[in-house]
Amino acid sequence: MELSAFVAGLIALGMVFAAFSGEVFLGAIRAVPKGQIETAHALGLTGYMTLRLVMLPQVIRYALPGLGNLWLSLLKDTSLVSVIALTDLIRQTKIVVGATKEPFFFYLIACLLYLAMAIISSFGLTALEKWSNRGERNT
Repeated sequence: MELSAFVAGLIALGMVFAAFSGEVFLGAIRAVPKGQIETAHALGLTGYMTLRLVMLPQVIRYALPGLGNLWLSLLKDTSLVSVIALTDLIRQTKIVVGATKEPFFFYLIACLLYLAMAIISSFGLTALEKWSNRGERNT
């Protein structure tokens, strides 16, 4: 069975991201105090209502920082996939550098593009974290 470089890179990064994000969600679920779940059951909430109204809002709040770190790591790891011949920003830069013999300029542009993607992602993740923490008291 042969896979194209794109499919192989997609599967590899997907499996790694899924494994790490699973650990992030597991930690977030364990961070929710058991007393809140017991209270929800004592109030007569069903399992689904407990999950939707009590667990998920807190799990999202706890998981967002870890998922944000994983996203930024995945953004950087896509450049490593160029090792298996997947066309990405670094590989394209290498091709252009080979043709023009101006490595500093084109690697600087590639660096600035990665920096711009990381900054935009960081602002988006900060906005998501502020949204998830709305209504929480600052102590």
